[in-house]
Order: sequence, then C-alpha cells, then structure tokens
Amino acid sequence: MKLLLLTLFINISLFASDILTNYRINGIDAIEKEMDLALTKEEYWSNHIKDKDTTFGYIESYLNVLTCNKEKSTLNLYSLDEKNKFEFKKEYGAFTGKKKGDKVKEGDFKTPIGIYQITQKLSKDTNLNSFYGPLAFVTSYPNIYDLYRGKNGSGIWIHGLPIEQERDDFTRGCIAINNSNIECLDRNIDISKTLLIIDSSEVQKNVSKELLASILSQLYKWRFAWLYNDIDAYLNFYAPEFVRYDGMDIEKFTKYKTRIFKKTEKKIIIFKNINIVKYPNSSDIFEITFKEIYKSNTFEFIGNKTLIVKVDEKKKINILTEK
Repeated sequence: MKLLLLTLFINISLFASDILTNYRINGIDAIEKEMDLALTKEEYWSNHIKDKDTTFGYIESYLNVLTCNKEKSTLNLYSLDEKNKFEFKKEYGAFTGKKKGDKVKEGDFKTPIGIYQITQKLSKDTNLNSFYGPLAFVTSYPNIYDLYRGKNGSGIWIHGLPIEQERDDFTRGCIAINNSNIECLDRNIDISKTLLIIDSSEVQKNVSKELLASILSQLYKWRFAWLYNDIDAYLNFYAPEFVRYDGMDIEKFTKYKTRIFKKTEKKIIIFKNINIVKYPNSSDIFEITFKEIYKSNTFEFIGNKTLIVKVDEKKKINILTEK
C-alpha cells in the first residue's frame, strides 16, 4: 500500500511539474488545452468511476430512480443512501396500459418504454380530476428519442386511482398506483431529482464500468473537438442517420456547423450534472444528459442538453439526435 501511494504521489508530482513547465513557457492557454485533453482520456474516467454506483448507469444529478416493469406491473423506488448507493426502497403494484408493447401514437392504450423526467406534480390544488386520485406526476413523454422515431401522443402520468368513479385493471397508457402509495411516493421523492425508467420487463442494471468510462471519454473528445474547432473530428461523432430535434438532418447540420466553426472563436464549454443511462429494450442505445455552459464572443447558452447515442461494436458512440 505504501509503495502504491508513493508511486501515485510521484506520478501526480511529475504531472504537476509538467503543467507548471508548460505554463512557464507557453502561458495559461497551453495549460487549458492540456487539461481539456486530459479529460478525454479513458484512464481518467476509469479511475473516476471505479468506486461509483453504476447500477443504473453513470448518474450525477438524480437522488431517486423509479423503475417500471410492465410485465410484472410494478413500480420500484431506489434512493441514494449515505454511501451514495442506490438502495431499493419500495415496490408498488401498478396498472399500466391496456395493450402490450411500446407506445407509438396517441390513443393506442400503450405505456411507453423509455427514460423520462418528472416535469410537474398535479393535485386538487391544481384542479386535478378525481379520476386520477389525489396526485399525479407528469412525465416528459415524448422525449427526443421518441420524437426521433416518429412516436407521438402526450399526457403520460404516474397517478393514483379514481376517488369517485369506477376503475379498470388497466390505464390508457399511464402508470397508476393506489392512492396511499402515490401519497407515500410524493413524501419520498423530489421530482426534480427523480428519473423514471420504463421497460417491458425488468429494467437493465449494472452497465459495465469499462463501457461507461469509454462513453465518458468520447463525450469529452467530442467536447474537445468542439472547443478547439476541429470540424472533422467533431462531425465524426454524428451518425449518417442523425436528425436534430428540430428536424435538421446530417447534411444540413454539417453545413451549419462548418459555417460556425470557420469563425474559430475561443469558447468556454463546461459539462455538469452528467447522466448516462442505457435505453430500455436496447443493447446499444444510451441517453446522455448534462447541463451545458457555453460562452463565446457571439453566443451564450446555459441549459440542459440531451444526446441519444448508438454504441457500435468498436464501442464508438454515434449521435442519433440531440437537443
């Protein structure tokens, strides 16, 4: 152990010495680029996540994860404990859509399969119809991957059961749990810190840390190309079938980004609150979300970013859509 710590200290010292030498000779810009390049290294990310709980992927910004197993009609709650591990808290019996399969269109009576945020809480104070029980949580369906695949519809909620009306043993696409359970759930989650994953069966768990480190490394290689105006490296991360959330295809996107990159502006690009979750019912699709801080001389953006990526057999990420 002492030998390991000594080796680590020497390596850190040498790295710090190299940085100081570079700064002494070339100034702050050279150090910035060196540090940005270091963030693209898979070794950094492997070390960063080695002790992190990756039960549901790489998660920085959620305290709770709700998983819905449509086959077993259950809704499970997991919460971060004092050791920063997602601990199973409770299983709720749930009603889901009358028809099996993934939701595709309005009125198909199917519960969607996907990854969603909870965007709003409804109650009697917001004139919630008593058919939905005392509370309802509005989800972000359709998300950008739903829209990319041509799915439509809206109004997918987690809600209670009718207070005054007759009830069925199914829903029109929502997830329904009994009223004492929806109130219990409300007491135990912060909706802004809760992720919902809906699958046809058991939600996938424990994505390999090796793969997550590779995806994180590539995310920062994409950022590095963007930051330092390397248009070819940047566009290499986009799939031929890419379509942006607003309908811009890869050909138009390439022309648009090429025009912007020609400005060669100095930029600040920071990613915070990164989450990487494997998409339900898929072997190679991942949702990446983060808060993006972007500043240049001509444009400034601070907000949430979503990438849907496909990982090929060589573990390379290919961006299918983004918002």
